[in-house]
Amino acid sequence: MKPLSEVKITFPAESRSESFARSAAAAFSARFDPSVSEIGEIRTAVSEAVTNCIVHAYRGVKEKGRVELILREEPGNTLCIKVRDKGCGIADIEKAMEPLYTSAPDEERAGLGFAVMESFMDKVTVKSVLNKGTDVTMKRKILSKETDT
Repeated sequence: MKPLSEVKITFPAESRSESFARSAAAAFSARFDPSVSEIGEIRTAVSEAVTNCIVHAYRGVKEKGRVELILREEPGNTLCIKVRDKGCGIADIEKAMEPLYTSAPDEERAGLGFAVMESFMDKVTVKSVLNKGTDVTMKRKILSKETDT
């Protein structure tokens, strides 16, 4: 599906980048005239996806990699968000998406990142290749304020 508009942003896989990614997603989603709660949910889903890249994708690597955030406006008032890394990949996507599963139990991780993304977005798709990276694609139809009532 050809996007109506699109922006790509690349930033370092560092914790300080997470707030930037949330803000960029909120700013881009403003074109849909979302409600305040929709903006909060979008920001939270992006936060979880980017944090997963920061925490897991480049684990054990001396030099941290980069994260790519792609924001798209699709027909039907649909927001598409892709978060991509070129890190270690996910060996078992199905297992990784189970609530409470974490590949870093010693780091006090809750293992709820994908569950949070799925609860706030209409669709979450994960594609990953070991030692090549992971793409998390999230879609959400935004209800305009006029149709919220």
